[in-house]
Amino acid sequence: MTSFRRQLLLLIFKIFDLALMLFAFSLALGVHRLPAPLFPPPLDNFLFLENRNVSLAFLLVFSLTWHIIFLFNKLYYSRRLLSRWREIFEVLKATTAGTSILLLALFVLEKRVLSIDFIVVFWFSVTSLTIVSRLVMRYVLSLARLRGHNLRFMLIVGTNNRAIEFANRLKTKKEMGYAIVGFVDDKWKGTADIAGGNPRIVADLDSFPEFIRNNVVDEVMICLPMKSYYDQAFRIVCHCEEQGLKVHFLPTLFDLKFAKSKTEWFDGELMITFFTGGMTGKWPMFAKRFFDVSVSSLIVLACLPVFAAAALLIKINSPGPVFFVQDRVGLNKRRFRLYKFRTMVKDAEQKISELEELNEVSGPVFKIKDDPRITSVGRFLRKTSVDELPQLVNVIMGDMSLVGPRPLPVRDYEGFDQDWHRRRFSVRPGITCLWQIKGRSNIPFEQWMELDMQYIDQWSLGLDLMILIKTVPAVFGTSGAA
Repeated sequence: MTSFRRQLLLLIFKIFDLALMLFAFSLALGVHRLPAPLFPPPLDNFLFLENRNVSLAFLLVFSLTWHIIFLFNKLYYSRRLLSRWREIFEVLKATTAGTSILLLALFVLEKRVLSIDFIVVFWFSVTSLTIVSRLVMRYVLSLARLRGHNLRFMLIVGTNNRAIEFANRLKTKKEMGYAIVGFVDDKWKGTADIAGGNPRIVADLDSFPEFIRNNVVDEVMICLPMKSYYDQAFRIVCHCEEQGLKVHFLPTLFDLKFAKSKTEWFDGELMITFFTGGMTGKWPMFAKRFFDVSVSSLIVLACLPVFAAAALLIKINSPGPVFFVQDRVGLNKRRFRLYKFRTMVKDAEQKISELEELNEVSGPVFKIKDDPRITSVGRFLRKTSVDELPQLVNVIMGDMSLVGPRPLPVRDYEGFDQDWHRRRFSVRPGITCLWQIKGRSNIPFEQWMELDMQYIDQWSLGLDLMILIKTVPAVFGTSGAA
């Protein structure tokens, strides 16, 4: 597609987005003014102010603001490499931001269209229409690309396993509209495997500048190993920069076992960030935190009589404080004070050294099934897990989550002898986790750690909910808490 045709289609697409926004605005205004006829939408009522010139100026300024928001969210950039769900999320962000600005503007101007139904209908209709238009466009473009139209020609630098795997994946996704020009690499024993293949090796690293100078190339993917080919990769990027070619790097710069990668911006600089686990994304983490605080607060309020009864029983049964407070190791090894109802004699911590030889679990943790330090009331509180309830305060304070790896005492942490165990501290500790529903104290330490890693790597809000649901029968079907 020529640059002129692309710019023309892009201009039409931008105008179409603004038309969708104005249609949604008119539709919302019609719903707001029911029982007047809804269809056709009251376009004349766009000019809803007493001064029509001011009204028109308002719509023009808001249309410009809407367009700027879409530009800022890069909705008119190439979306070939973007997944369908990612594009839907980007549209959702843009329309939500635009609707928020509209709400603020109408509130400041004190216009009579300001109402919940107007804002909800506008947001829902403009978001739905924009998403549908994007999905239709993706479908139409995929059909065109499958027929050989709207193609981008990509040159792959490197012939290692990553380069071959990337080329194979690209060839299976023809709807993305990429045609592989070929590979660029110096001769080595691996190049013999693809010699004469399709795609083939079209140049070596030294002749790369000449090749892109004399051939159609839209984008370049660099798959060279950075450790030994940094200088060559740098020169290739410089040549592409001179000729205005788009350059991609696979984020797998290092051969890491668990870490994933993503790109981020910091003060105008692009960074590649490596991270482990599934706890990523602002909205999922916000939802997890919101759920933690709201549910914990409700349970605390509902269980205030239980708190009072437990405190009274503890004071009557044995001398000492009501609560057991202990330093635990939390998120990224931060120390925090964990609260539980006291279930042991008041000097239980000092007696650990005397009972060390009776420890019944493997690894650095300390646990005895029939611990002589436990009081009679404490045994009941542990059996019913009532002793764990004060940890809800830790959840509300942000030290813990409802679901997460159990927080360990400092003594146990200092006994760790393998670093992979310490990855469990990359997330907030929790009141319950997979270990809690798989057998609790009955499983060995190594399996406990493996379950924590499984939770971290496979985390989702659904997994949290499943663990919480299964925790109830697990707690009342066993004979002790953590």
